[in-house]
Amino acid sequence: MAGSKLPMRGHLRYSSSFLGQIFANCAIYVIILLKGVDKVLKKGNMLEDPLATPKLLVSSQEADWDELALFAYHEPRKLEGWIDPATLDSSLVLIRRGGVHLEEKPTGGPWEVHNLYEGEWLLKPGELQSRELRWHSLSREPLHMLYIYLRPTLLTRTAQEMAKGDPARLTLIGHAGFQDPLLTQIGLALWHELEQPAPAKLYAQTAAQMLAVHLLHHYTSHPGNLQEETQGLNSQQLKHIRDFILAHLSQDLSLETLAQQVGFSAYHFARVFRQATGESPHQFVLGQRIEHAKKLLRETDMPLTLVALESGFASQSHLNQAFKRRLNLTPRSYRYDQSIRAHF
Repeated sequence: MAGSKLPMRGHLRYSSSFLGQIFANCAIYVIILLKGVDKVLKKGNMLEDPLATPKLLVSSQEADWDELALFAYHEPRKLEGWIDPATLDSSLVLIRRGGVHLEEKPTGGPWEVHNLYEGEWLLKPGELQSRELRWHSLSREPLHMLYIYLRPTLLTRTAQEMAKGDPARLTLIGHAGFQDPLLTQIGLALWHELEQPAPAKLYAQTAAQMLAVHLLHHYTSHPGNLQEETQGLNSQQLKHIRDFILAHLSQDLSLETLAQQVGFSAYHFARVFRQATGESPHQFVLGQRIEHAKKLLRETDMPLTLVALESGFASQSHLNQAFKRRLNLTPRSYRYDQSIRAHF
């Protein structure tokens, strides 16, 4: 990813007071390095919790997603002295399971207190100072938290498009302890996507645009300044997009590339494409890839691995997963069972 890397929870630091607490505890620690994330494993008990450090559940680090990063953790029930480094990336935190009493303070500032419960969000705009965090669980349930980071370039570009070229008119405002069904739907869908064999970049780009637009509409200082572009896709543009997608199914299609074919911004294209087709760009491309794979399965003896690659899937397992989700059957069953093919 070009530019500065998005923040990872594994790169956060402990304060000196917390480090003293660690070394004062009579326990055995084993330090390992796993995919760039420092983790501490130990025997004994720290902070009266068997889980001493965050346990990574899912990560977008290997997915090559632009302008958006997602991490989910099983968090310790109690933690102190955790340093959240300064970043310009705006963050969204969802309490996926459990509840937490969270206290945070900027360097030299007062403590800010939040009680967050399952299904609630914490929105934090980017800032140029680090924060110290401490928390304890409010529930007997395991504490699972989902973190989404949005690059400032995404929000600035979207604001320029929505506020007539003046993104300064829109300032993201922090919120805590709120529920937002759309944010939750997008966040959990991204989590689910990362659990698939090949998380789709186009899916993440579309979701990032939806997140940016939603945040600017509902969590900024002057949402009334926003104006939606009204121009849609005409039939000629829609045909051109469809032809382009069919001609490039085996390639890694991006939202920006598709938008450029008709001279639209990525944000505007994603919105009007759904209006014109009833599907997101990702859903449409996936459907066309499945249709192309079905054609190859019917008309050729091409090995399944090549069918997958020719149709734009990352691997045979990716093809299998897409078939099962869309058609509830395997590519092999579709190829060899004519009675099944008759229904599809």
